[in-house]
Amino acid sequence: MIESEFMAHMSMTLHGYFRSTAAYRVRLALALKGLEYDNVSHHLRKNEQRAPAYLALNPQGMVPALVVGDDVLTQSLAICEYLDEVHPEPELLPRAPLARAKVRAAAQVIACDIHPIQNLKILDRLRANGLGEDAVKQWARDVIEEGLAAFEALLPRTDTPFCFGETPGLADILLVPQLVNARRFGATLRSARIGEIEANCLATEAFQRARPEAQPDAE
Repeated sequence: MIESEFMAHMSMTLHGYFRSTAAYRVRLALALKGLEYDNVSHHLRKNEQRAPAYLALNPQGMVPALVVGDDVLTQSLAICEYLDEVHPEPELLPRAPLARAKVRAAAQVIACDIHPIQNLKILDRLRANGLGEDAVKQWARDVIEEGLAAFEALLPRTDTPFCFGETPGLADILLVPQLVNARRFGATLRSARIGEIEANCLATEAFQRARPEAQPDAE
């Protein structure tokens, strides 16, 4: 039995939080693949992700974590790529190595260069070091606006409905949650192309099902 067939019979539990953009990415991957899973919420504002029971699953004390059978996967990009490998249809990454590298590069602009320096942990540290609330929010806006400009520059100059083609993939999975954060901090969204991609994504059933406000722990 190949791994994808074996995986179809394994239970999955997603540990996340409705407002976590990283958990949102994994929800999107699961929804696009049509995979069922159980949901466990950890309220980030109440530091529930630092509880000993959860730290035993994910020593970083961050969400998401995906429990697959007896194994635990962490880091949203690693989880999304794992799901793509064991459930290859519909594909999140193209098969050609050069095309895959280009999609990964765009996705990592968000995952590695925008999100980590505007997430809750970093903003709380800025506040703890004396930065006022207006300055903290401006920090987040600047990071997001600069990063999204770089993200758009990496997109192919085509009129396809999604970032890299006719169907949503890994770059779209990263983009849509980041736009939620952009609006939360009042970032200016200047790109018509990005706006069109977001609208096309949100018109799909999978993206609607994964939205934060559709989650059982939404507030």
